[in-house]
Amino acid sequence: MQNHLTSLTNVEPSEPSTVDKVLLAAPRGFCAGVEMAIKALAWMVRTFPSPVYCYHEIVHNQAVVDRFLKLGVIFIDDISEVPLGKPIMLSAHGSAPEVVALARQRGSYVVDSVCPLVTKVHHEVRVRAGKGYQIVYVGHEGHEEAVGTMAVAPHAISRVESLDEVAALPHFEQPVALLAQTTLSHRDWAGIADAVRVKYPSVWSPGRSDLCFATTNRQSALLQIASQCDSVIVIGSANSSNTRALEKLARDEGCSAVYRINGVDELPRTLHGVVGVTAGASAPEDLVNEVLAFLNPANGVEEIRITREEEYFPPPRNIRQLQLAIETAALALLGAHVTPQTTVDDRLVSASDVLTSLD
Repeated sequence: MQNHLTSLTNVEPSEPSTVDKVLLAAPRGFCAGVEMAIKALAWMVRTFPSPVYCYHEIVHNQAVVDRFLKLGVIFIDDISEVPLGKPIMLSAHGSAPEVVALARQRGSYVVDSVCPLVTKVHHEVRVRAGKGYQIVYVGHEGHEEAVGTMAVAPHAISRVESLDEVAALPHFEQPVALLAQTTLSHRDWAGIADAVRVKYPSVWSPGRSDLCFATTNRQSALLQIASQCDSVIVIGSANSSNTRALEKLARDEGCSAVYRINGVDELPRTLHGVVGVTAGASAPEDLVNEVLAFLNPANGVEEIRITREEEYFPPPRNIRQLQLAIETAALALLGAHVTPQTTVDDRLVSASDVLTSLD
């Protein structure tokens, strides 16, 4: 546990404050995959003439999407909407193989910012289907990650998200594999996975869980504070699966006053006592700071940290290659000494800072 001092923003605090203390969960906010995707799209915006097209929302957060909309990014749900020869970004949630292929046909420059953890699941689907397995995939109906994953081998995959749906599955003659959407709640996944293992005792599953480590960390951090809070604020958008999982988790822990908000303007004015604050994996830290400034707790903010995340996902390879070529050419024009490895280390700049610099 440690105290967390926040820099105040221009948000007016509640006066007088009825909030005694804030317990701030950590980790919270951007995960490594979101960091990578946001920085990749920001790089495309700065490199190519407007508009840059993005297949689906780059991440499931309205504040992030709105910032890119202001910069001229056009978000589309059908690759055929992209005029020939325009730059295209594919979102962090992963895309169906046919979408990737069509994007490469239509786009002048295509960057696939799929999270590496989603890529791992796509690979598992491809391999297991190729070996003749029937795949039981635990995922939310209509979620972009689930849609993209199922499209990898639609003939060999059955999606479930409830115990009733597991019970309705047939007894397959083929061997069965069990895979999952990366952003599921651990509790929801565990119950369904157990039911699948009971129904198919010889089911194969990967040695390392498909569930995103960042999603699990944010849920574990919230568990540390939820029972101590009079209310819990979850910052994130309604279409964010991991954000909704945090909201549900807080309720399951017995907190009756749980509020999911997109921003500080949606905060209820009746908050009091001890307030817990967390943020989904696609929510920027400046939204958290605005909430803390508004709450203005009489006895400060205490950050409850369960672990530090050191994971880093580099930008897609073609971005790194083009970035290096541009930087090398610029240095050469300036007469500077150029080395083969000259490039900017994007780990030195956070995605939150990148977003702020775009405003």
